[in-house]
Amino acid sequence: MAVTSFQDLPLADRDRQWDGDAAESRVRSWAKADDGPNERYRDAHVWYDADKKDNFTAYKLLIADVVGGRLVAVPRGVMAAAAVMQGSRGGVDLPSRDVDRVKSHLAKYYAKMDETAPWDDKG
Repeated sequence: MAVTSFQDLPLADRDRQWDGDAAESRVRSWAKADDGPNERYRDAHVWYDADKKDNFTAYKLLIADVVGGRLVAVPRGVMAAAAVMQGSRGGVDLPSRDVDRVKSHLAKYYAKMDETAPWDDKG
């Protein structure tokens, strides 16, 4: 089990819509990961099962898309991943030891957006 390294991807426009299925397709094409996941594909996700890294289903919490030929973090994708970490859409099945690291990863993108991650929000 592994949390991906923080890539510090540039942010897409804040108002860019998030379509995870379409982003997944574009990321696969951009990463040239037609036959299986690779490092470029991994960089678009926050977490993957390192024991099954050759299976697309091992990758979770996609937060990036390809815009203008570049991999970028999409704010609404980051927010969707954070919501899943908070239990939305049934949550996500991750080892408990990875949860804080995943939240830390996502919180770095919240900071780039000049926002506070939902689990850090004191309001």
